[in-house]
Amino acid sequence: MKCPAGLRVLLLPVCVSLALLGLRLQQGAREPLAASPAFSWREVPGGNGTAGPAAPRHPLQPPYPYPYRFLLNEPHKCRDRAPFLVLLVVTEPRDTAGRHAVRHTWGNESAVGGVAVLRLFLTGVHPVFGAPLQRVLEEESALHHDILQQDFLDTYNNLTLKTLMGLEWVSKHCPDASYVVKADHDVFLNLDYLVRRLLQPQLPPKRDFMTGYVYRNTGPLRNKAYKWYVPPEVYPNETYPPYCGGPAYVLSGDLARRVYGAAQALPLINMEDSFVGICLHALGVRVTSSPRGLFNMYKIAYDKCRFSRLVMVHHYGPRELLQLWNRLRCPQHPSRYCPFCSA
Repeated sequence: MKCPAGLRVLLLPVCVSLALLGLRLQQGAREPLAASPAFSWREVPGGNGTAGPAAPRHPLQPPYPYPYRFLLNEPHKCRDRAPFLVLLVVTEPRDTAGRHAVRHTWGNESAVGGVAVLRLFLTGVHPVFGAPLQRVLEEESALHHDILQQDFLDTYNNLTLKTLMGLEWVSKHCPDASYVVKADHDVFLNLDYLVRRLLQPQLPPKRDFMTGYVYRNTGPLRNKAYKWYVPPEVYPNETYPPYCGGPAYVLSGDLARRVYGAAQALPLINMEDSFVGICLHALGVRVTSSPRGLFNMYKIAYDKCRFSRLVMVHHYGPRELLQLWNRLRCPQHPSRYCPFCSA
């Protein structure tokens, strides 16, 4: 008897999680599926100034540029429109529940009235359950038409490849988009406030614009105990250029295309948000600081008025996100000062 597709989608994350308890990913799971070219840092503005021969690629350096193939693509979504905002949501292949929650909350393309929003999820290939998950992803893609996937392994150290896949898609298939938001699946986003407060669709689109939670004067962690470990062979400098924290940031459409172009000439690092900052540095573009408190890198206590006047809060699971969204969007008790109801 064939199991219904809906039931398979609900059970799959549980089965995958249980199976992962009995498996230890080999070091090779950190690597993209493709072969690995070699490159050096001598072309990077702000590098260490040396111009020796290109060293072999470090295992933490994803191969790039490289002709990764789209396994799932939506090349025609911008054929008849130029959206005001393209929403690129980072997700894992197995996270069906997370994608469901985003589609029904802040990722709903109708969430911002009067503004064209286009949503796409970014994913790679699961390093262990690639084949069975691929069938599920293909069913989900056929139903929602909102998943992009390339043939690199979906690991933490390949997050940079995910973002570049999204920027590649925008550059090739939606070059007239006014703005691009890259967001993780485990955030709360207030797109309506972002659009009305920062992007202001009644005005001409900004150019060379990027904002979010800005980090300045930070550097790579050299301790292998951290998942954010970056060895000198990958990035030799002691500090990163200013960059926006990875959970969510905003780029103007023109800058999204320029960052993708700059990435073709720079050696990648395994810290996605820092690498985007390196691209900005190479382009001579500065990040724009957002008003204090709009982008929250840590989870904060829910407050009706506060949440109606911020853009992002990090660390929300699918169930929490659905519950929070219902509390924010319920229609009772409208207020002049708080657009959402009391909860």
